[in-house]
Amino acid sequence: MLITTTPILEGHPIKEYKGAVTVETIIAANVLRDIAASFSDFFGGRSGSYEKVIREAKETSMRELEAKAAAMGANAIVGFAIDYETMGKGASLLMAAARGTAVVI
Repeated sequence: MLITTTPILEGHPIKEYKGAVTVETIIAANVLRDIAASFSDFFGGRSGSYEKVIREAKETSMRELEAKAAAMGANAIVGFAIDYETMGKGASLLMAAARGTAVVI
C-alpha cells in the first residue's frame, strides 16, 4: 500500500476516496528505559531506548492504518500524518495518533 504525506500521488490519479482512517497506539515506557534515558539526560546524547519506543509506536500505527484502509477497499493513503503525546502518571505512556485519507488509485 502506498502511503504519502501529500494530498496526491503524482502520476497516480485518485479514482475514489474511501474516507478518513485513524488509529491510536499507546505503548508503555518501562522503568529500565527511564533509567537509561536519565543517563542520556545527565551526560547528553540520544536515548536509544526511547527512540525504539517511538519507532515501535510509529510502525504499529502505520500497520494498523494500512489494515483499516485495506478493509475499506483502498490501495493507498494520502495526507498521512502522525502525532505523539506522552500521558499517564509520570508521562510513562507514549501515544501515537496516525491519520490519513484512504483512496483507490
